[in-house]
Amino acid sequence: MPTYVALGSSFAAGPGIDPIVVPACGRSARNYPALLAERLGYDLVDVTSGGAGVDDVLTRRQSLLTGGTVPPQLEALLPDADLVTVTIGGNDVDYLLTLLRCSYRADPAGAPEAAGAFFGTPIDADAVDAALAALPTRLAGLVDAVRQRAPRARVVLVDYLTVVPEQGTAAFPMSEEHRVLCAGIGRRLEAATATAARDSGAELVATSAISRDHAVGSGDPWVTGWEFGDLLAGGVAPYHPNAAGMRAVADLLVDRLGRVP
Repeated sequence: MPTYVALGSSFAAGPGIDPIVVPACGRSARNYPALLAERLGYDLVDVTSGGAGVDDVLTRRQSLLTGGTVPPQLEALLPDADLVTVTIGGNDVDYLLTLLRCSYRADPAGAPEAAGAFFGTPIDADAVDAALAALPTRLAGLVDAVRQRAPRARVVLVDYLTVVPEQGTAAFPMSEEHRVLCAGIGRRLEAATATAARDSGAELVATSAISRDHAVGSGDPWVTGWEFGDLLAGGVAPYHPNAAGMRAVADLLVDRLGRVP
């Protein structure tokens, strides 16, 4: 049976999608890696984890919300792996954090009471801009590190589902200025992943492109809105893929992986 190793952040792990198998990482048994492995017959090694950044994949032990740490994800990469998918970069550029901070300013009552200490902090647009500028090179370096450990693996960069709608909705409370800011971060994250794929020779699966009409507040959203569950127990997280979104990503990957790279 071919081996598949899934690396990445919460957009691959699937917080809030039942059943949750690793609450500390927000990892679902119905995330896109699990669905893909089931449909194509891979032996899955899934180390995706909510909150992970590029360094948590490469070299750093990731600190978890529940306490404790997990090893760098790359340590799970088997030398004879046949397939590696990677969804990472959003946490490196504060994408989700900026979304949460902007929505909190519009609707503080919609967030848990304790969230104000974190979501109420200022948005550092300059830091986000610098991180986005550096991201293509960092992602390409990650692909190189994957290839060093698993030289025959098919490496696929899977970008982030579109979150920001074309206009504000009740499910996406935010000023128009902040909606434009967040949409811009999403587009630059998408572009950074595409650039890294081109520069490193990895394959790109652009879930951002297929999900334009499935953003928050759409008739068929593939991501959650401004809603909160118990994250420490694996509950729903705002602005993350829902079950329909994970199925859509898996469908796109099944279609892509059936072709010659």
